[in-house]
Amino acid sequence: MSYGDAMSARVRSEERRAEIVRAALEVIAERGYRGASLAAVAERVGLTQQGLLHYFPTKNALLVAVLEERDQWDAVPDTTWRADLLASLVEYNAMRPGIVQTFSALLGESVTEGHPARAYFTERYRRVRESMACILRTEYGDRLPNGLTPERTAPLLVAVMDGLQYQWLLDPESVDMPGAFRDFLTLLGEE
Repeated sequence: MSYGDAMSARVRSEERRAEIVRAALEVIAERGYRGASLAAVAERVGLTQQGLLHYFPTKNALLVAVLEERDQWDAVPDTTWRADLLASLVEYNAMRPGIVQTFSALLGESVTEGHPARAYFTERYRRVRESMACILRTEYGDRLPNGLTPERTAPLLVAVMDGLQYQWLLDPESVDMPGAFRDFLTLLGEE
């Protein structure tokens, strides 16, 4: 096999993996992780289950790929974030309900003992709280206008963001997720 053929095969393989991850996102959003099967994902991309296992040897490996892909969409260097830019992230999430639904379904399931994404979400939330505290410290210093420290406020900020996502998913006509988040920033002291 020539170098060009090998590169072409690698690109096709990467494209197929991305297609499988997108299909897995859809299936998980529809059925939850426990209800999603490798067979359903394989069928959605026109593969057999054995064919899918060539790309992802286990359901857990596929789950990790889905979570990593989702995080890539939100990846922004911490040093460029400001509190007011978080509102832009909330607005962006409002434009992609399927991704938010998948994330929320996986998050909800992950609180059960033995769920394969539990460690992922535990570590992710630790990093997110730390990042939010840094954003708040940069913006406000050691105390926010409400008197709380960035470390005390960070979990509240994360809870509001995720809680608004759940409410919006359940009743998008009644919950203005970006507007409610901007209101919360006002409570923090943001103008």
